[in-house]
Amino acid sequence: MEKIRCGWCEKDDLYRKYHDEEWGRPVYDDETIFEFLILESFQAGLSWYTILTKRENFRKAFDNFNYKKISKYSEEKIEDLMQDPGIIRNRLKILATVTNAQKFMEVQKEFGSFSSYIWGFVGGKPVNNNPKSLKDVPATTEISDNLSIDLKKRGFKFMGSTVVYAHMQATGMVNDHLENCFIKQW
Repeated sequence: MEKIRCGWCEKDDLYRKYHDEEWGRPVYDDETIFEFLILESFQAGLSWYTILTKRENFRKAFDNFNYKKISKYSEEKIEDLMQDPGIIRNRLKILATVTNAQKFMEVQKEFGSFSSYIWGFVGGKPVNNNPKSLKDVPATTEISDNLSIDLKKRGFKFMGSTVVYAHMQATGMVNDHLENCFIKQW
C-alpha cells in the first residue's frame, strides 16, 4: 500500500525523504534550529527545493552550521563564500548569516537556549493544525508575525513572517501535515 503524503513533497525522492523524516518533527536542539534558521533565511524569495538540493553544500561552506564559528567570519571568509557556486551567493544573506549567528548566541545567553526562547512562542509544544488541503496551509500566522517582529527587534535579518512560519513548520513548532498524510498520525 502506497503512503499518502502532503502533495508538495512528491517532486522526487529527496523531497519525499525530507518530508518523511524531518519536516514537521519537533526540534529542540539549538544546533538543528540554527541550521534551519540559516537555510530558511537563504530561501527567502526562492523555493525550498532549491535550498534542499544545496543543503550539503551549505553545510560544508558554513562549517557544519557551527554558529560560534560563523559569528566570527572575516571579510575574507565572506568573499570565499561569495565565490562558492554550491550555495546561494547573495552577499546580504551571507552577511545576515553572520549577524544571525551573533544574535542567536545573545538569545542563548538571555534564555539559556535558543530553543527555550523560540518554543516559548507556542507554549513549548507544537501547534497541531489540521489542514485538509494545501490551500488550507497559511503562509503566516499571528504567532509567526509576533516571532518575526521579536527576532527583528533583536537584530536578526531575513526573518520576515513567511520565513519564520516556514521555519516553524520545518522544526515542528506547527504541524501542517495534511489530515490524510501518513505522518499526521504521529
